[in-house]
Amino acid sequence: MSRNRSVAIVVRNGKLLMEQVFYFNRLFYTVPGGGIEPGETPEQAVLRELKEECGLDGTIVRPLAVQYGSDGHAEYSFYVEIPDDQSPTLGYDPEEEFAENPALRDVLWMDLEEITEKDRAFLWGYGLINIEAFYEKAVAWGDKISYPGQ
Repeated sequence: MSRNRSVAIVVRNGKLLMEQVFYFNRLFYTVPGGGIEPGETPEQAVLRELKEECGLDGTIVRPLAVQYGSDGHAEYSFYVEIPDDQSPTLGYDPEEEFAENPALRDVLWMDLEEITEKDRAFLWGYGLINIEAFYEKAVAWGDKISYPGQ
């Protein structure tokens, strides 16, 4: 069943908080987030998901983007800050609580250049360009055309 989702963009020292997940027979990196529960706001959902999956208490700085899928469901992204004294720990997805091989494998800080272009493309859709440091990074890339696999 498809439902609306919320995701968190968390930045520390120029690195993004990422999750390593295994879905669709592929290991990839994404940002913390998940489905919005009935009666829950997108803002409540993103903070709950961040706590469940990464063990972090966050504060929303601002909304970044809303994307709509072909099924009509929305995905909300938020720029979230966490206290300096908190470090992420591998949490869980309650929907997979009893799964033998859960999808969530790791949580870690990653520099933008450490993330594959395919996984990075989703970050721009989530509104990463609206965070000043990443906007400046993108502008600094210049005008050279690149395309993976070419």
